[in-house]
Amino acid sequence: MGGKKRGRPAPLAKQTLWPPTRGRIVGAAVGLCLLLILVLGAVLLRPEDSELTAAQKRLFASARVTDVLAEDAQPDDWTEGLRLGSQHLELEILSGPYKGAVLEAINYLTAYANVDCDLGTRVIVRLDVDENGDPYVVSIPNYDRGIVLMGMLAVFALLLILIGGKKGIMALLGLIYTLAGIWFLLIPMVLKGAPSIPSAIFIAALTAVASLLMLTGFSRKTLCAGLGCVCGVAAAGLFAWIVGIITPISGFNMSEAEELVLRAYDTPLEIRGLLVSGILIAALGAVMDVAMSIASACHELRTVDPEITSGRLFRSGMNIGRDAMGTMANTLILAFAGASFNMLLLFQVYHYPMIQIINSDTMAIELIQSVAGSVGIILTVPLVSLFAALLLGKRKKQAG
Repeated sequence: MGGKKRGRPAPLAKQTLWPPTRGRIVGAAVGLCLLLILVLGAVLLRPEDSELTAAQKRLFASARVTDVLAEDAQPDDWTEGLRLGSQHLELEILSGPYKGAVLEAINYLTAYANVDCDLGTRVIVRLDVDENGDPYVVSIPNYDRGIVLMGMLAVFALLLILIGGKKGIMALLGLIYTLAGIWFLLIPMVLKGAPSIPSAIFIAALTAVASLLMLTGFSRKTLCAGLGCVCGVAAAGLFAWIVGIITPISGFNMSEAEELVLRAYDTPLEIRGLLVSGILIAALGAVMDVAMSIASACHELRTVDPEITSGRLFRSGMNIGRDAMGTMANTLILAFAGASFNMLLLFQVYHYPMIQIINSDTMAIELIQSVAGSVGIILTVPLVSLFAALLLGKRKKQAG
C-alpha cells in the first residue's frame, strides 16, 4: 500500500537524438545547404551559349482563330469520326514578336495531325518569315493547352493545400524541389558527360532528403526514411544494372536511342546507362512512400511504448511493410503496364508469338523497369525496419 506508484514513461521529446531547438537549427541548416546545392548547381550547369539548333531556330506562338474562311473536311469512319481534309483559317497571333498580327493559314487535317479548328479555338502555330521579312504560318501543330494545363496544376495544388494543410504545402514544395533537381541538375549533368547512373543516384538522394525534410522536419524518423529510401533506390538501380548486363540491354535499346546517338556526336553524352537512370527516378516516388510509411509507423510505436526494444521494433516494421509492399509493387508494375498499353494492343493485333514478345527490346525494357522498381520497394521494407530498430529502438542493457 505504501509502495511508490510507477510513473508514466518519459515523454518521447526528451528521448530524441537531438533536442528540439538544436533539431530545428540543424534542419534549417541542412535545408539551406540543399537549396544552395540546387541554385549553385543550376548556375554552374547552365548550358553554354552555342550555335542554335534547328529546333531553337523555329518560332512558335500562341494564336486564336478569328475566322474560318473555307474548309473542305468530312468525318471519316476509319478514324472514329475524325474530320479529314483542310481548313483555310484567319488567325490572330497572341504571343511572341509578331503579337497582334492577323495571318491566314491552311490547316491540314489528317489522322495523325488533327487540330480541328472552330471560331475562337486557341492553337499553337509555327511561324517563319519570307524574303520581305513578313511572317507567315508554316503549320498548326497543336492546340494551345497551356491555360487548361496550368488550371489543372492549380487545382492539384489547391486540393493538396486544402486537404493537407501545412503538410500539403511542404509536400508541394518538396515536389517542386524534386522536379527542379531533375530539370536543372540531373539532365544538364548527363548532357555534359557525367556518368548517368551515379548522377541519378545522387539526385535521387538529394531530392528524397529534401522532400522528407520539408515534410517531417529533421528527426530520427526522417533519417530512417531517408536512409531507407536512398538504399532502396540504389538497390533497384543495382538490380536493373545486373539484369541489363546479363540480358544484355541498355540505353541503346530504348526507342529514343537513335536521336540521342545523333546528339552524342556533339556532346559527351553517355547513353548506355540512361535506362537504369530512368528506372532510379521512376522508382523514387514509390520507394519514398513505403519508406516514410514504415518510418512513421515505427516512430508512433516508439511514442506509445518508449521501452520498445530494437528487435520488437524491427519485427513490427517488417509486419507493417509487408502490407504496404504488395500494394505498392502492384502500383509500380501497373503504372508501367499502363504506359505500354498501346504496345500490348499491337502485340495482340498482329498476333506476335510469345517468344518474340518476351525477347523484344520494348518488352524487356518494360519488364526490367517494372521488376527493378518493385525490387527496390521490397528491399526498402527490411532496410527501413533495420534503420528504425537501430535509431528508434531501446537497446537492452547488458547485465553487470
